[in-house]
Amino acid sequence: MKIIADKQYIFQEGQPFQSSHGSTVAVLPNGRVLVAWFAGQHEKASDVAIWLARQDHSGAWSVPRKVADEQGIAHWNPVLYAQGDSLILFYEVGYEITDWHTRIIRSGDGGYTWTASRELVPGDIGGRGPVRNKPIQLEDGTMLAPASIERLDPEVLGKQIWESFVDISTDHGETWTKSTYVPMDLSTYVGAEHWFAKGLIQPTLWSSGRERVHMLLRSTEGVIFRSNSPDGGRTWCEAYATELPNNNSGIDATRMEHGLLALVYNPVSGYTTESPRTPLVITFSTDNGQTWGDEYVLENEPGEYSYPAIVSQEKDLYVTYTWKRDRIAFWKLTVTHNDEEGPQER
Repeated sequence: MKIIADKQYIFQEGQPFQSSHGSTVAVLPNGRVLVAWFAGQHEKASDVAIWLARQDHSGAWSVPRKVADEQGIAHWNPVLYAQGDSLILFYEVGYEITDWHTRIIRSGDGGYTWTASRELVPGDIGGRGPVRNKPIQLEDGTMLAPASIERLDPEVLGKQIWESFVDISTDHGETWTKSTYVPMDLSTYVGAEHWFAKGLIQPTLWSSGRERVHMLLRSTEGVIFRSNSPDGGRTWCEAYATELPNNNSGIDATRMEHGLLALVYNPVSGYTTESPRTPLVITFSTDNGQTWGDEYVLENEPGEYSYPAIVSQEKDLYVTYTWKRDRIAFWKLTVTHNDEEGPQER
């Protein structure tokens, strides 16, 4: 495998916000790249808004500007999704994650102007649609959004249960229907002994053809979990542990041409986010996620490098992530590999 890579920062010092986190990236058909993130005094602060920057054809980034800001309430986890030349931006608002709800705005001019925000699902409490990672589109046009909720455990005071599902839209994101929750055997989970929650959140999705859909999930169990769906994301098998270590930190994956999978994550063992969120790497799979290899290191110095987002266009990967809560880093990687036959379907 051969990789040609280039790294940038979306913005430099001197911005009108102190802390940046939770980035998302989208690429339009003309190759223009857009990145959004949430930023303010600190995560959960009432001044946290959604900011956005565009890259021009010379590679330069525009000055960050707010695209969503409801005064006095924290904004969270923007998700950009390109539908041809149009864009959708999903994001959450709320004082606490357990009771936040999802907003949506749209752009028809490449992100220069946006519609007024509206609630994605009326009456939503806890989040609907893509909670952190991008939706995918199936061959029949169905849109699948990786979703999860963080709810209070009714049996254990001060603890949470994390549950994942997929939101399904057949009308270009106008209306949504929930899949079944991803089954979990919580009796075997030990995460709550080390953390305030147990379960699985923030899935990332890919399809291996027709209605075969797969997800990897952030867990409280020290490793990444996986689940599979045979029916277009409507139902899921019981989630099972993979061999990929992860310390309860964000992950994201994309399916490239010829079926090559790319996963960006912190390969660090541990049950809590107190474990260092470094290094940050991309790893690849040629067999539909059964095995992973050809690791490419994005960051390996001390510091926090977390909450990555990744999309692909032909041979190119586009990656963003939190860089020490101070900036948003961006990589473009061109990947050439020798496996022309593609992955085995499983």
